[in-house]
Parts: sequence; structure tokens; C-alpha cells
Amino acid sequence: MNKNKLYWLLQIFGWLSFALVNLFFVSMARGITPIQIGAYFSLAIVYFASTHFFRYQIKHNSWLEFPTPKLISHVLTAVLILSLMNTFSQILINWIFGTLHYPQDFRPLDLMVNLFTSFLFYSLWSLLYFLFYFLDNYNSSLQYQARINEIKLIHLRNQLNPHFIFNALNSVRALVDEDPLKAKSAITQLSNILRYSLVVDKHKTIPLSEEMKTVKDYLNLESIRFEERLKVIYEVEPKTNQYRIPPMMLQTIVENAIKHGISNLMKGGIIEVKCTIGLLDDLYIWVRNSGQLKPSGTPKKKGEGHGIANTIQRLKLIFGNKASFKIFNYGNEFVVTEIKIPKQKG
Repeated sequence: MNKNKLYWLLQIFGWLSFALVNLFFVSMARGITPIQIGAYFSLAIVYFASTHFFRYQIKHNSWLEFPTPKLISHVLTAVLILSLMNTFSQILINWIFGTLHYPQDFRPLDLMVNLFTSFLFYSLWSLLYFLFYFLDNYNSSLQYQARINEIKLIHLRNQLNPHFIFNALNSVRALVDEDPLKAKSAITQLSNILRYSLVVDKHKTIPLSEEMKTVKDYLNLESIRFEERLKVIYEVEPKTNQYRIPPMMLQTIVENAIKHGISNLMKGGIIEVKCTIGLLDDLYIWVRNSGQLKPSGTPKKKGEGHGIANTIQRLKLIFGNKASFKIFNYGNEFVVTEIKIPKQKG
């Protein structure tokens, strides 16, 4: 249902209910006469017409774009004016239906009570109207932001795919000339990796266990190429397997460890992947690899650091400030990448 139809439905139902509720309480005290029915329905029509006119003024004069103090002052002034008009309308309705009592209905106390009651009804209507508007506007903003974030995530994920596939193919190419038999095994590993990259393309997050399968395939592939120059260590707590992470996030970190760490060392080195649960049930992922980060300010080659920046953006888009990413030198021989993923429901 669109907002305009919803407005008319609530407007009609609300003021009709106002008349019926008043008639119900009158019937509890004394019998209902046709004159009373006509009077209360006439008053409901006055409220209906005046609030609709109020809405027209709000929309026509762009009150919703006013700063909050200005909006409040305008609304209070309008509600007071409408209350005065409604009080006069009640006197007119009573006169038309022959229920006007003079001078009782003109006593200051009775007039103030009618004015106050009208003020309350108009204030309640205004509160509900503006509350609905701001909640609807807030929800629309969230949907818009969610869509923008989704587009960004797709863009970031698509950036990774060519980079990821190129690295994997490069590893197999090196093996074809060196050892054709090992190359066959490497092609099997590569097919698993490529299949994974296609399957996860439509997912914002995936279970850590699925990502670990591809990480192991990739490191097995690289172990064939590096042979004894690469040592891989896994330390993954079983409870971490069901935590969800951005697809290819850990894979990207491991690729960086190979490309910028192990491949630059004559003797090779180690890559250690550790996944554990923290005290607050957050997931912690550590990737420790041989090598050293370049000092800050060192010029980077074209495309260098792309995977890290990509990972940081994806974590922020999905988890906001609840996730964290750190990369630092650990002693003189290692680089550690630390990622925190917040506790997830379900």
C-alpha cells in the first residue's frame, strides 16, 4: 500500500473511531439520540477536514524541510489556531443541532476545557503524522544506504576476482615447465579455487569453513611451487567454522602473505593461519607470515596494497565499527595480520 492510500485510510478510520468512541461513552451514561449522533459525526468531520488542511499546509509550504526549532514553533502555532477554530465549531454545531446551552457553554472554564481537549487531539495527530514521516524517511534512508553498500560490496568483490584468478593461474604456469605431473595436481587445486570464486560471487558473507577449504587449496598449490621454501601451519578452533566472513577475505590476506612476504625471501618462510574465539565471542583471525612491512612513506608499486584496502572497506561496509583490521611487524622476521569479526546472531 502506498503512503497516500495509507494516509486516507488512517485519516478516515481515526476520526470515525473518534465519533464512535464518544458515542459509546455517551451511551454508557444515557441513551443516544439522533441529534447526538449527528453532532458527534459533524465534529469528527470538522477534525477530519481541519487536519487534512493542516497536512496540505505542511506539504505545500515544505514545513518538513524546516530546522527543528522552526518546525516546532510553526506546529504549536498551527495547533493552537486549529484548537480555537475547533472550539468555535463546537459552539456552531451545538447551535445547529439545538444542543447549545446559554450561558453554560460560554463560561470561561467550559471554553478552556474545550480548547484544551481540541489542543490535545490536534497535538496527538501532529505527533503521529510527524513520527510516521520521520520513521518512514529514516527507513528509506537505511534502505538507500543498504543498496549503496551492496553496490560497493559487489564492486569490491569484482575487483578481487581478476586479481585472485591471475595469481592462481600464474602459479600453475610456473609448474607446467618445471614439473608436468605436479602441474596436473595443481590444476585440480585451481579448478576448486575457481569454482569457489564463482559460487561465492553472490554472497555477502560465507561460513569460515568454506573459506578455509579454498585457502588450503591455494596454499597446497603454492606449496607445490615453492616446495620446501614454504611451511604452512593451521590452528583453527572448530567453533570458529560457523562464523561468517566476507568471501575471499582470508584468501586475499594469504595471497598478500605469499606475494609480498614468502616470494621475496630466498629461503622462503612460514605462513600460519590461526582462528579463535575471544572473550566476548568475537572471531579473531591471525595470519602470520615471514617477511617485513615496508616503512611508512615507502613508494608502492602500481596495484600494491589493493587487497588490504579492499578488505578494510568490505569489513566496514558489512560490520561497521564492530570489526577491526590490523597489520604490523612482529619482531624482525614476521608480519601479522589480525582481523576481528563481531559475534553474530543465529
